[in-house]
Amino acid sequence: MQSGRRWVGVLLVSVLVAGCSSAGGDESDSDSPAAGDATVSASPTPATELTFNVDDGASGVPVDTALTVGASHGEITAVTAHFGGKATRKTRLDGDLTPDGASWTAASLLEPGKRYTVAVTTRDESGKVATESRSFRTQQLTLDQQAYASLSPMDGATVGVAMPVIVRFDIPVKRRAEVEKRLVVSSTPKVEGTWSWMSDSEVHYRPRKYWPAGTKVKVHAGINGVRTAKGVWGQEDRDTAFTVTKRAVTTVVDVSRHKATVKINGKVARVLPATTGKPGFQTRNGTKVIMEKHPTKRMDAATTGISEGSSEYYNIENVRYAMRVTNSGEFIHAAPWSTGSQGSANVSHGCTGLSTSNAAWLYGISHIGDPVKFIRSDRKVLEPQNGWTDWNVSYAEFAKGSALS
Repeated sequence: MQSGRRWVGVLLVSVLVAGCSSAGGDESDSDSPAAGDATVSASPTPATELTFNVDDGASGVPVDTALTVGASHGEITAVTAHFGGKATRKTRLDGDLTPDGASWTAASLLEPGKRYTVAVTTRDESGKVATESRSFRTQQLTLDQQAYASLSPMDGATVGVAMPVIVRFDIPVKRRAEVEKRLVVSSTPKVEGTWSWMSDSEVHYRPRKYWPAGTKVKVHAGINGVRTAKGVWGQEDRDTAFTVTKRAVTTVVDVSRHKATVKINGKVARVLPATTGKPGFQTRNGTKVIMEKHPTKRMDAATTGISEGSSEYYNIENVRYAMRVTNSGEFIHAAPWSTGSQGSANVSHGCTGLSTSNAAWLYGISHIGDPVKFIRSDRKVLEPQNGWTDWNVSYAEFAKGSALS
């Protein structure tokens, strides 16, 4: 029965085909192939096509080019890009491949005056693997066309809770926003903070509040190849990592009451008799930050604008336990010559004088980056940037100095 149905079906199809074929009458071409002889061939799988944003063999390619590769009719499976003879950690150009393999973008910009080689491995829609290579040369730059960034604190340093991150450039930055986008601060635990430009050559970062004791901080200045000004590009990426001390030392110097109250992790450790600036040389109010520490230092009044012929002139060798808190010359240091006035009168030229034993103790527990707040002075104003003055304005005011605000 099944066999009979099959033949009936074939006969019916044959009749229908014949009927369709005869619709045109005798005009059908006797040389045309029979319908049963027709075959359908599959289209060949197209090869993967790659597009680059840099031409093969190009020269003078701008260093602020972010190399990209795109693929159609297949996917990118791997990209190797580097300059020089071998791909090493220093010469390799890493990048990010999209999950679907449709495109790859370099994670950093280019080095000047280098020959780059790029090899892209692909897989087409049939699974066939192929590799395409190309090369190009970047533009030449002189040192005068490259801005170098110096980072502070130094890598591996342990600092105080008020330490700002400082980036200084040897060539002024005119494209602040483009540079600031490349400055990244991360910390454990996570701490909110912002950048603020002090000048075209210096930018600072501070948290909303002091760093929590024990915080670990990493800074990445990814400025290599970034256009920083007309005809100037970033010279290289820079990194630093530092730790905030677990013993948070904060000091308040009461100028009118002649004392310095030192706290460790929020608890009063000692109250030290002190002397500060006498009339005409009053110590400035404000929150200052320890910028330098010297076991001994020469104190020459000429560096503060007092001439050698003045009755106020001094030049003292080997002043012990000196810690700078302003650019203008205010230090905290041992002053054994004024112990009779410490705790009762202000007799210095602006520095904070302590007994040798008290100065040694404070020096021993202090870090660069510790805050020292001066209160109740007749000299109310600490000039902006006379030291690390980041903490003399509110966080909101500080944030206004960001090029991205």
